[in-house]
Amino acid sequence: MQLKWKIVQHQLKEPFKIAYGVYNFRKALIVSIDFDGKTGFGECTEIDYYHIHLDDFVNDLERIQSIFTTFSIEHPVDFFKKLTTFSLHPFLQSAIDCAFWDLYGKLENKTFSELNQLQITHFPQSSITISMDEEDIQLKKIIESDWEYCKVKVNSWSTSLRDKLLATEKKISIDSNGSFSLEICDFIQNDPLSAKFLYFEQPMPKGAENYKNLSQNSSANWMADEDLQSIDDLELLKPHYKTLNIKVMKCGGLTPSLSIIQKAKKMNFKIMIGCMTESTVGISAGIALASFADYLDLDGANLIAIDTFNGSNIRNGEVVLSDGVGLGIQN
Repeated sequence: MQLKWKIVQHQLKEPFKIAYGVYNFRKALIVSIDFDGKTGFGECTEIDYYHIHLDDFVNDLERIQSIFTTFSIEHPVDFFKKLTTFSLHPFLQSAIDCAFWDLYGKLENKTFSELNQLQITHFPQSSITISMDEEDIQLKKIIESDWEYCKVKVNSWSTSLRDKLLATEKKISIDSNGSFSLEICDFIQNDPLSAKFLYFEQPMPKGAENYKNLSQNSSANWMADEDLQSIDDLELLKPHYKTLNIKVMKCGGLTPSLSIIQKAKKMNFKIMIGCMTESTVGISAGIALASFADYLDLDGANLIAIDTFNGSNIRNGEVVLSDGVGLGIQN
């Protein structure tokens, strides 16, 4: 096997404003694994507020590149056991794990669903992200959007904003990227109208000292994002969150994401498959898990001005599966 990579810059269609800052582009690392004329692809992005820098990932890739030439093809679950011995950051581990799933499927001429015997009966609709802005601008974007589901980025809350969002008659969810105070969260979880929103994602900064104040029995459908990092977090989160945001990159790949989902389902968590700002490479990996989801937030590639890959994608909220094998990714 040959392990390769390149750093790319995803220019965004418009500035992306969240509680952490304003972004006009995202740098990403595209990882590829070649074998017997087939190529598998994976992706991870550079997130400054997570202190993630792609130069560090390149150093790790250079460290392990020669080792890959000694690897033989085996089932991705067995390959993942070897991958974990490299002690890579979850984002980089994810890119390699996804690339191997894509490669393995192409070699076996099977899709990810066929390899895992997944029964696809339906897909939820994905949300489109409405970045932070003045209220009137956000409301205009929601009303004019062709997407039925809208995830609205905010860093404050009021009954006025609540009522205006509900009046759009779209299916609205709220993502504060951890910017809400305890007082705001107390108001939300005791407000009966909060139940009209699909979910409230990661309301306060990461940490048990914050989420201990949230109740999964409240009016709000609290969703854990940064508070969910691994399968070991599930028991601690259960009293506080109804829903989990499974991002393949955050969880370290498709392999660990499958394990988290299977355990979370047994614990009666609801599941969202989410994403970073990623190209079709990363989104195709997320869509591979979409049949497990109660909610989808896989609009990352829709925010990018130029996407050079083909694969599974989202069109006006609807999942459109690639007809290719593996993860269906083509360059």
